[in-house]
Amino acid sequence: MTMTRHFTLFHAPQSRSTGALVLVHELKADYTLHLLNLKANEQRQPEYLAVNPMGKVPAVLHDGALVTEQVAVYLYLADMYPEAGLAPAIGDPLRGPYLRWMAFYGSSFEPALCDRAMKHPPTPPSMCPWGDWDTMLKTITDQLEQGPYLLGDKFTAADVLWGSALTWTTAFGLIPKTPAIAAYIERVQARPAYITANAKDAELVAAQNLSA
Repeated sequence: MTMTRHFTLFHAPQSRSTGALVLVHELKADYTLHLLNLKANEQRQPEYLAVNPMGKVPAVLHDGALVTEQVAVYLYLADMYPEAGLAPAIGDPLRGPYLRWMAFYGSSFEPALCDRAMKHPPTPPSMCPWGDWDTMLKTITDQLEQGPYLLGDKFTAADVLWGSALTWTTAFGLIPKTPAIAAYIERVQARPAYITANAKDAELVAAQNLSA
C-alpha cells in the first residue's frame, strides 16, 4: 500500500508551533493547515482535546497516525521528506548527534527553562533529570560555538527547532544572547523558509485579531 505524504498540521500562530511551520516550508511539504486561536482558548476545547489531550501545538495527523510532542513532530516530518536532507539517515554518522540534540531540547532544555522562568528553587542534580541550569546551558552553548550549525556545516531539522526556540527565549530574556547564540539565530533567520513562514504567521495573527 502506498502511503500519501499529505498531512494536517495543527498550528497556532506565534506559539511553539511556529517552528513547525518553518519546518514544513523547509521540507516543501504537502500539508493542510488547521488553525487554532489561543486567545479564544480553542486549544482547550473538546474538539482539539480529542486530537491532543494535552491541548498543545504543534500536532500532526498523517494517514490516520497522530503525532504530538514538538520533537516527535520534527523527527517524523523530517524523516518523511528525506529528499530535503534535514534528517541524517540511519547509518549516517551524523544520525546519532542529530537525535542527541533533538532529545536534549525536550529532555533538558525546556524543563530547565521552565523551572528557571518560574523561579523554582534548584533541585539537587542527583534528583533532577536535566541536571543543573549552568551545565545545561554550557552544553548547548559549547556546541553552538563550534558552528555554524549544531552538526557543523550540515543544517538539519534540529536547527529549525533550536533556532526558533533560541529566538523567542532570548527575546524574552530567558537565555543570554551570547555572540555565538546571536550569530546562530541570525543564520537560521536568514533562511528563506524562516522568512516565509514568519511572514505567514504574521498574516494569520492579523486575521485572527480582525475576526476577534
